[in-house]
Amino acid sequence: MYRATTLALCGKGGVGKTSVSAMMVKMLAQKLNQKILAIDADPAVGLATALGITVRKSVDDIRKGLINGIQKGQTQDRQETSRRLDYEVFEALEEGDGFSFLAIGRPEDEGCFCRVNSLLKDIIAELASNFDIVLIDGEAGVEQINRRVMKTVDHLVLVSDTSAKGVGVANTIAHVAKQNRAVDCKQIGLVLNRVRGENEVRDIQTRTNLDVYGWVFEEDLIRDFDFKGKTLTLMPDTSRALNSVAGVLEKIGIN
Repeated sequence: MYRATTLALCGKGGVGKTSVSAMMVKMLAQKLNQKILAIDADPAVGLATALGITVRKSVDDIRKGLINGIQKGQTQDRQETSRRLDYEVFEALEEGDGFSFLAIGRPEDEGCFCRVNSLLKDIIAELASNFDIVLIDGEAGVEQINRRVMKTVDHLVLVSDTSAKGVGVANTIAHVAKQNRAVDCKQIGLVLNRVRGENEVRDIQTRTNLDVYGWVFEEDLIRDFDFKGKTLTLMPDTSRALNSVAGVLEKIGIN
C-alpha cells in the first residue's frame, strides 16, 4: 500500500497552530501534481473554519452512530462493519480548493470500543494512502493522534509562539513523544510563529534542543482575516507569513 508523507502539527493552545496548518495546506494545494488531505484532529475544529470548510459529518459522528447501534443490540460481523465505516468515512470527506478535508470531531464519551476505534484508524490510514501529503492539525499533545488518527507520522511539527511558555510546552511534547512513544514519528522539529525579528529566533534556539524548521513572521493580515472570519486560503501570495510557511515546508523537505 502506498504511504503518503504525513505531517502532524501540535503545540500549546493559542500559539497559532491552526493558522500555520491552514497556510501550509494553502501552499501545498497550489502544487497541481500533489493530492493533499487535511485532517482536523483538534476537538475545537478550527481548521475547517480557517480553510472555509463546512463539516457535515465527523469521524466521531460515525463512531458514535455505530456504538449506539451496538448498544441497542444491532450486530454486524467485522467485514460488514468495516464496509459500512469505509463508506461513511468516504462520505464525510469534504472537498476544498485543491485539497480534501476530514474532521475527526469532538468525542463526548471515549468509551471502551477498541474494535471500532481500531477499524476507524485502519480506514483513515487506507484513505490517506490515496494522497501524496497528509497534514494533521492536532491538539496540544500527540497521544490522541496515535489513538484516534494514525499510528505513524513522518514529521511531528511542534508550533510555538515566541513565549517561554509556548516553547516550554513544545519541548515537553517532544520529550513525551520520544520517551513514551506517544506517536511513532521519523522527525521532530519546531516552527516558531508570530516572530517579530530573527533575534527572537536566535534567543529561542539557545533554549531548545529541537531542530528549528523555520519561523513565521507576525502579520496583521492574519489577525484581520481571523477577526473577520475570512478563510486563510484567500490570503494573497504576497503575504510575508505565507512566504515564511513556504520556507518551512522547504526545510522539512516538502515543496
